[in-house]
Amino acid sequence: MEDKELEALKKEEKIQKALSETAKTEQSTSTDIVKNEAPFLGISALIFLICGILYFLLGWKQLPLPQIYIPLAQKIILAVMLISLVLSATRLVKKMLNRKIEDKTTVFNFNRIANLFAGLLILAIILSLLFANWYAAMVSFGIVSLILGFALQTPITSFFGWIYILIRKPYEVGDRIRIGNVYGDVINVSYIDTTLWEFNGEYLSGDHPSGRIIRFVNSKVFSEFVYNYSWPLFPFIWNELSLFISHESDFKFTANSIKQVVESEIGEAMIRRVKRFKKILAETPVDELDVDEYPSVLFRVHDNTWVGVKVRYLVEPKDSGKVKNKLFDAVMTELKKHPDKVIFPQTIMR
Repeated sequence: MEDKELEALKKEEKIQKALSETAKTEQSTSTDIVKNEAPFLGISALIFLICGILYFLLGWKQLPLPQIYIPLAQKIILAVMLISLVLSATRLVKKMLNRKIEDKTTVFNFNRIANLFAGLLILAIILSLLFANWYAAMVSFGIVSLILGFALQTPITSFFGWIYILIRKPYEVGDRIRIGNVYGDVINVSYIDTTLWEFNGEYLSGDHPSGRIIRFVNSKVFSEFVYNYSWPLFPFIWNELSLFISHESDFKFTANSIKQVVESEIGEAMIRRVKRFKKILAETPVDELDVDEYPSVLFRVHDNTWVGVKVRYLVEPKDSGKVKNKLFDAVMTELKKHPDKVIFPQTIMR
């Protein structure tokens, strides 16, 4: 039954994607793509070669064409050459990246963006034919593009940030993330910005929604660290519960009591889930030996002469606040039953 549940878990789409990203062997698909696209590339190369020959023949006046039409004919031939290059490059890029993107929605969005850029380039090439001086037209177009680039720097960078998010997926809708100094659950990723449902926040100390939404431009992914708490291969985080006891307490009894309570409250089902994900992690470069599905208890000498007790356990990110409160109540209730072995500080400094 455990093996069947593990295999069913591995078949989930997000886990399969994450496993492919952490694969230990590299996949080389570029050669296969070039082979498959050989007929199209051959036709494009033939068109480019023929247009190049015609262009130079017109320049050398080797074709029976009136002198007045030669400049226009050269422009048309050069435009065909450039358009063929744009179409070939766009097709190759789409094929290469589509092989790496498994999500159909992302493939569709990326193809739409690639077609948009290809269309803009082809439009610029065609418009250049309307100018008498092709070089002057391209210079003018470059200057206008430069001015617009400076004026729209943030929106353009954010648009490229959206493309990066679609392809690399540092986060997606439903993930709990931290970017910069803000925390939240992703509820929307648009062309320009990302919207978070904030948790924690300046008015709260626990992992609870604040009720506010946060929007930030997608260009942040290029300049800020993105912390994602929703990795499909291990959708848990370590959390800690802290309390203080005196030096006269029975440390071994305290540790055993806390472990029993926490294991009981977290539940065997949670521990089994962690074990399954450990087996999945074993197929990746992540060192699974550092993952302990059972809670651990650590003792630290504190500056105030008390002994700090930390209970470390695994929990799902969106349940961390609720689980911590439940564990605190259960642990304190159990420990207070044994005042002779678990002695809490009684000074007025508590």
